[in-house]
Parts: sequence; C-alpha cells; structure tokens
Amino acid sequence: MKERITTAVIGLGGRGFSLLKDVILGLDDVDVVGVCDLYKDRAEAGRQAVETARGTSPLSTLDYHEILDIPGLDSIIVTTSWETHIPIAIDAMKKGIRPGVEVGGAYSIDQLWQLVHTSEETGVPCMMLENCCYGRYEMLLKNMISKGIFGELVHLEGGYRHDLREEVAFGRENRHYRNANYLNRNAENYPTHELGPIAQMLGINHGNRMLKLTSTASCSKGLNAYLLSRKGEGYDQSRARFAQGDVVTTVITCAHGETITLTLDTTLPRFYSRGLIVEGTKAMFMEDNQSFFIDGQNTEEEGFDWRKQWGNADQMLEKYEHPVWDAFIHDGVRGGHGGMDYLVDRAFFDSVKNQVDPPIDVYDMAAWMSISVLSEESIAMGSMPVAIPDFTNGRWIETRKDV
Repeated sequence: MKERITTAVIGLGGRGFSLLKDVILGLDDVDVVGVCDLYKDRAEAGRQAVETARGTSPLSTLDYHEILDIPGLDSIIVTTSWETHIPIAIDAMKKGIRPGVEVGGAYSIDQLWQLVHTSEETGVPCMMLENCCYGRYEMLLKNMISKGIFGELVHLEGGYRHDLREEVAFGRENRHYRNANYLNRNAENYPTHELGPIAQMLGINHGNRMLKLTSTASCSKGLNAYLLSRKGEGYDQSRARFAQGDVVTTVITCAHGETITLTLDTTLPRFYSRGLIVEGTKAMFMEDNQSFFIDGQNTEEEGFDWRKQWGNADQMLEKYEHPVWDAFIHDGVRGGHGGMDYLVDRAFFDSVKNQVDPPIDVYDMAAWMSISVLSEESIAMGSMPVAIPDFTNGRWIETRKDV
C-alpha cells in the first residue's frame, strides 16, 4: 500500500475543473502533478487552482501525452469529451498508469474491446467514475436488495431526464462537445447514470449479464424550438437538423429474464430526474415520489389512498442505511452532487493506493458504455433487437461480488 499517490487531471471543462477544485485538491493523500486541456485558459485555471490549494505548480500542457510521460505518475482522471475517454484510458494503461474515467457512451464496440484487451494485457485496471452508483438512495437500495427485502428482482427503470437545452444548443459558444453529438448521432448517448446502479443491483457481470436491447427514438423538435425562441430565425442552428431524438427509450433483457428500461430525455422542458424504479417479488421503489411499497407492510385496502405513502423513503434510511453512507454522514458529507463525487473519487484513489481492482472495473465500464453504440444501431434499424456483447468472455457466470 502506498501512503501517497500522484494523479493528473486531463480535461478541465466544467466537470473536470469542479472535480479538481471541490474533491481532488481536498484529498490529503493525493498529489496533483499535472493538468491538461485543449484550451490554454482552462489548463492555466487548473494550474492556478493547484498552486492556490497546495503551493505547488503542476505540469500544465495542452497535450495529454506529456502528462503520461510524467515520471512515476500513479493515476489520471479523464474528464475530456466523450469521444476521447477510451483512447486516453488505453494510452494510460499502456504506460502503466491507472485511469479513472468520467462517464459517457462509447462510439464503437471495437474500441470497447480494445479497452478490455489493453487492461487484460497490461494488468492495469481501469475504473469508470460513475458517481450515481454512490448516491444515497442507490446505495440504500443495494443494501436492501442484498438483505432480501425486494425478493427476486423483476424489472428496473432509470433515466437521464435533464433539461440540457442551453448546454447543447450553445455548445459552440461554450466549447461543449454535446452540440456536435446531438447534431450527428441518435442514441441513448448518456446511459451510465441510470444503468450503473441498476447493473449493480442486478449483478451484471457478477452472476448475470445483459443479453439484448431494443431502442426507439422520438422525433427531434426540442432544440429547434428552443433556439428559435432564444436566437430567432437568423441563427444558423435554429433550423439545423439535429439527429438526436428528444426522447429515447431503451429496453434491455438480462440473462435471467429481468428487464431494464432506460429513458434519455434532455432536450425538452422538464425537471431533473433519474426516474429510478425497482420492482421485485416482495417490494418496489419509486424515486420520483421517494416511496417504497413493501409486501406485508403496505396493503391495498378498500379506499386506500396511495399518495399517503409517498415520501416514506426516509423510514427505510433509518433501518437500512448503507454502511458507506452511514460512515460518510458521521465523518461529514462533502464534495459535489450531494457527496457522490467525493465517494466515487475516493473509491478510485483507494484502489490505486491499495493496488487492488476498482469497484467499477473495465468489464462494467465496457458493458455500460456499449449501450450508446447498440442503441444507435437499433434506432437506425427501426428498433430491431441488438445483441449485447459479453466483455467478460463467460466469466460473468462465476464472478460474484457484493452489490
């Protein structure tokens, strides 16, 4: 075990800079020795943040290859555009450096196999930094499922339902990669916030796996309506043809017959929701009204008003709080997104320090990211079923780990 480790942050847009400033620089056992971005002002802002917090000046560069050449570098945090996540992670593993990679979807199945094979051939682990796996309610549910409260799981739902119209529509001005993706791709482009926790609940790659999916996209009207209202007819993208459907629905079938429904909904006016629903033979949970129904505790009596039970989730927290969150609350919740950012980054750096496999490994990463590519194929073929590869090459049957 190493007492201290080194890291570098590659990609200093909104996400990368916030992780650097609000989480990583608060970790006393992690030294930030490099920062990198394609834009000089962002790289300089990262360098200044490290200097202000630590009194040291890290290497600041526009070329991530220079970061990977830093002697003795233990790890990197990849918070770049979606399309560069996997190539950077592969290059890092070839140098013996552990990558922690921010979330997003893949662009081809071939690049996912390259990711898996590189990790296997080099022996260097790779972790996806899916913070939603560390959400308080997500971890509560995993704890309850492990204790048998839900019985056998049957159907789960999740979504990335987030009004991103400003971010996407003005992506050129804000230097945000989502704009180009929405112009050119029609897919479940951001699957892992909802799928990651669900996959862990179902034991995907750990005694279970995803077999196939179908995906359907609605028409695309939201971004054009938004741009017309904000910029008018004279703005070139107001009448652009955005490939991305406003709402994409993906249905996944698992090896043991369970089903998963994912919904991407980011270009219409709406409130934020991950829309998590968990249904088992003994209980169910609905995120949007923070409610549990447990067989034997809740009964459907004549005149029963279901709404009176809405918001009862805190009662479950009192009984089944996950040990990770129990300790986190005791020590003091910190970091962005209600503490999820801290927990996922801490888990990554702990795996680096202890030289052990990360809790979200390269097989999880490949399986979850593959949904973008496969949903794109299904939509293009009129919602035809598409097979989901087994990136473990059969090891999912015997592999077990706690959810």
